[in-house]
Amino acid sequence: MAQKTNAVRLLDTAKINYTLREYEVDDEDVSAEHVAHSIGIDPDLLYKTLVLKGTKDPYLVAIVPGSSHLDFKKLAKVSGNKNCEMLPMKDLLQVTGYIRGGCSPVGMKKEFPTFIEEAAQLEEAISVSAGKRGLQVILQPTDLASMTNATFVDLIG
Repeated sequence: MAQKTNAVRLLDTAKINYTLREYEVDDEDVSAEHVAHSIGIDPDLLYKTLVLKGTKDPYLVAIVPGSSHLDFKKLAKVSGNKNCEMLPMKDLLQVTGYIRGGCSPVGMKKEFPTFIEEAAQLEEAISVSAGKRGLQVILQPTDLASMTNATFVDLIG
């Protein structure tokens, strides 16, 4: 059984139902499609956690399908920022407590404004990082939203 991460402990504390899926990390291919295939789910159900910097909010989080691309203008508009840009990878650990490929929207060092692609609401369950590379958590989108105080909005182009 996988070692429990901070994100998983928080889900347990909140009594959220979830399923953990472990996978072999491939440093040559960290794409969402590869991870989805590794855990046996549709790539459209594997969501990536993106951390950004905004003009109003120092940091904000977007959760989008791994097979999609974030529309920065849409995120800026719904978050009230003039614009936003990706957080430099070198700052990810310091800001969130997580590393690339293991950044969970649950259990970051601080709570940031968080937005989930609205299409997630149509799904019974989605997968996000469980807080370390090689481990995904599958849960209901509404449970993810409640754990992160997220808003469902249109985020993809």
